[in-house]
Amino acid sequence: MVAHESQMAQTAASTPSLRRRAELGSFLRARRARLSPADFGMPGGPRRRTPGLRREEVALLAGMGVSWYTWLEQGREINASTQVLDALARVLGLDRAERWHMYVLAEAVPVVVSDGRCSVPDAITEIVRSLDPLPAVVTNARFDILQDNGAYRDLFRDLHLLPCVHRNALWCSITEPRAREMFPQYEETVRYMVARLRAAYARHVGDPDWEEDIRRLSGLSSEFAELWALHEVAEFQPRVRTFIHPQAGPLTFTTSELQVPGSPEARLVVYTPTEDETRARLPLTRCQGDAGDLTDDRLMRRTGTG
Repeated sequence: MVAHESQMAQTAASTPSLRRRAELGSFLRARRARLSPADFGMPGGPRRRTPGLRREEVALLAGMGVSWYTWLEQGREINASTQVLDALARVLGLDRAERWHMYVLAEAVPVVVSDGRCSVPDAITEIVRSLDPLPAVVTNARFDILQDNGAYRDLFRDLHLLPCVHRNALWCSITEPRAREMFPQYEETVRYMVARLRAAYARHVGDPDWEEDIRRLSGLSSEFAELWALHEVAEFQPRVRTFIHPQAGPLTFTTSELQVPGSPEARLVVYTPTEDETRARLPLTRCQGDAGDLTDDRLMRRTGTG
């Protein structure tokens, strides 16, 4: 009985590693599929049925054995050195975000255990509130909204007309029917958010909360499922975003992001008007009589959470 329980514990402990290796294999296949032999001055051949590069071609270009690379794609338990991973990154043309993603999946860097909806330090909460009238929000790697100010809630209040399972910027962007008309750069924005989620997922493969979120989103949205299957990853980039507010009209912001000290996966995002017209019309987004932060009770009634 004790031996059986020990074996079960070992199997449970190894599950995240198994999932992570499977994820690595899918990522490598997706990345080589976007390349062609012509990219490396190689003939394609008349009867080529494999999209992109073949496994043996990747192995040859990276200077490794075909069997070893095949095992890597198959998710077998093998140790990949940094030199081998660097060679693969070079052949597959990975950018910095993709390279880091591959390293995490290959367990060549430390992985972390999810801390769920981590708490926001009081000092950060005070900073978020003091940034009003600039919209500001603290999110985690899953885009859960951990803390925000009144300016942020007023700006995006129409993005939360449907009840939310939890307050999450990605969920609301994908499931709110009006999101497409609110964001002129909708496709670009959602693709970027899913790519950032995929990059963060490498550290949380097998985490029940993450797996359930991805399963439910894939079931709710074929768009999300298709983007998720691309295995695209991205890191933060300062972005200019336009949001069409029902009262204020088109508003254009630059997004800035800062990591929250003591919370590795929490980030403070601030929306700064890009021009004077947006700055002048920003007060039109405010709800009548809503000065500053809302109470928790009023917030839950507005967003449909709780």
